[in-house]
Amino acid sequence: MERTLICDLGSLVGKEARLQGWVQTIRDQKRMQFIILRDHTGLAQVVLEKSHANTSLNDSVSLLSRESAVTITGRVVVAPQVKLGGIEVQLDGLRVDSAAETPLPLDITGGTDPNLDLRLDWRFLDLRRPEHLLVFKVQTTVAKAMREYWLHEGFTEIHSPKLMGSASESGAELFRLEYFGRYAYLAQSPQFYKQMAMAAGFDRVFEIGPVFRAEPSFTARHATEFTSVDMEISWIESHEDVMSFEERWLRYVAQQVRDMHAEEIARVFHTEVVVPALPFPRIKMKDAQAMLKQRGWAPAAERNGDLDPQGERMVGEYALQEFGHEFIFVTDYPIAVRPFYHMRHADDPSTTRSFDLLWKGLEITTGAQREHRYDILVKQVLEKGLTQEGIQFYLDFFRFGCPPHGGLGLGLTRTLMAMLGIPNLREVTFLFRGPTRLTP
Repeated sequence: MERTLICDLGSLVGKEARLQGWVQTIRDQKRMQFIILRDHTGLAQVVLEKSHANTSLNDSVSLLSRESAVTITGRVVVAPQVKLGGIEVQLDGLRVDSAAETPLPLDITGGTDPNLDLRLDWRFLDLRRPEHLLVFKVQTTVAKAMREYWLHEGFTEIHSPKLMGSASESGAELFRLEYFGRYAYLAQSPQFYKQMAMAAGFDRVFEIGPVFRAEPSFTARHATEFTSVDMEISWIESHEDVMSFEERWLRYVAQQVRDMHAEEIARVFHTEVVVPALPFPRIKMKDAQAMLKQRGWAPAAERNGDLDPQGERMVGEYALQEFGHEFIFVTDYPIAVRPFYHMRHADDPSTTRSFDLLWKGLEITTGAQREHRYDILVKQVLEKGLTQEGIQFYLDFFRFGCPPHGGLGLGLTRTLMAMLGIPNLREVTFLFRGPTRLTP
């Protein structure tokens, strides 16, 4: 007999079914035994009458432990009193495929355990909660929708190396490792290689892959390894072309998630997936800072020319109040807080053709038009205090004809945080990596 998923039981009333899943609850009563069985599609009630004819099976049910992996066979019957779809399974056969030890390290059926570190220690058990499965179902839809839109728009997928011989952004946030008698570094982004693809004539590229940041940060929005979503586009006029593409792309993604998961997201996370109107509002950094200071924002000194998390939240509130919009682009960052390869405004060389995208006050994207002119790029490298020799391989991309281009990097987990209203990145990461966590 083939396996039946719990979500399909309604179509098998009056027939035999073979279920496989985890024992969530056992109720061993005087005359009846009940098992609540869980698989990745839902919950089902399994029932067995206590009788001499069922003694062996009754004993097997009595010995069950919660979270054991089992195979159950039985007849599907209508049971209007059962809250789980008005049906139940009358138990005929039980096989324990893998018994769970007792006690469990954490309770995965009650309220969420406030001890997040304990939950991360036993992440495979914590992930058995249906709400966590929903996070990754949504993530799957998000990634699928992103790819669909890219492919429709003529993009090519690339997979860039994560081992590098020099820094891809700045040297301050690099993980260094031994590499055959010399040092290599884990890539902070695929930035250099996306631009190489532009110089190679690929025109439009995307990549979804891991990146690494050696930041000793313990906030709810940072990780030392995360999934970055990157794209790069040739033959643009300005960073406005990149922003315009991103807002259309994200609107498509939001629509697909809404179509697939809106009801479940509302029920589980109590939030609505809003399909954003186009265009997204925009505000220049200098104007954003002026607005924030009028509202009492006092940024940390080291964030001069940038926004701290409080500032981002306040800009998000401003977008909602002024435009009725969850998204807002903050544009034209000063050169001091942007990398050397961002193009500068011709009429204001102190600012860059760059942007961040905030969703509900959380930064999810950084993007820009890149500098594609070799001589200007070398000048900007030296101005930033970098050595030309260390990144000459990158500079060579621009020596033999390179189109005007730009792109962006989007944090997948931060996007899920904003979409689902989840305040901690650890909750939307399959296995979190931070300064003090390398296991499991």
